[in-house]
Amino acid sequence: MGSSLYDQIVNQRGSLENLMSKIPGFKGYHEKEARRQADTILREHLAGEIDALIRRYDRLQNDLLDGGKGLKYMSKAREVKSKMQLYRDTVATAAPKYSGMFEAVKITPEILDRIYAFDEVQYRFLTQFDVALENLKTAIESGEEIEDALDKVYDVAATAAEAFGLRDEEIVNIGMS
Repeated sequence: MGSSLYDQIVNQRGSLENLMSKIPGFKGYHEKEARRQADTILREHLAGEIDALIRRYDRLQNDLLDGGKGLKYMSKAREVKSKMQLYRDTVATAAPKYSGMFEAVKITPEILDRIYAFDEVQYRFLTQFDVALENLKTAIESGEEIEDALDKVYDVAATAAEAFGLRDEEIVNIGMS
């Protein structure tokens, strides 16, 4: 686990309180019996937020392709949407492979801090999506740098999905330590 993304996530930890303020009903992973529920709440909320971003992207994609003026971007636009959808699906379906093990393991404060860092970074990606989508909107309106703006949305989705994969690995590794 020495990737630069992993190190960046672990070193830029947010607080549990900050994470709790973003997710209605989320109380953390302290109680063994509540871990599956906390993980489900987090993932469902995050997937819902990603769904809203995908709907926003759909509107921008329609603006881009409307009337045939942006047809040269059609392939790239579909690629971006596929990457966003893959990220959403990864988040929405992640739990079954580790939820039971996650419940049974004694989790130290240090491990909890790392898990919360991985959870909290997902919410930072939502902000990055907001910025990237706003830049895409501006590019579409101006007709300039559209491909770069599409690339930025794609890159956020790819990095967010990679970070979520690292979160999965972190949780799976808890049971092995």
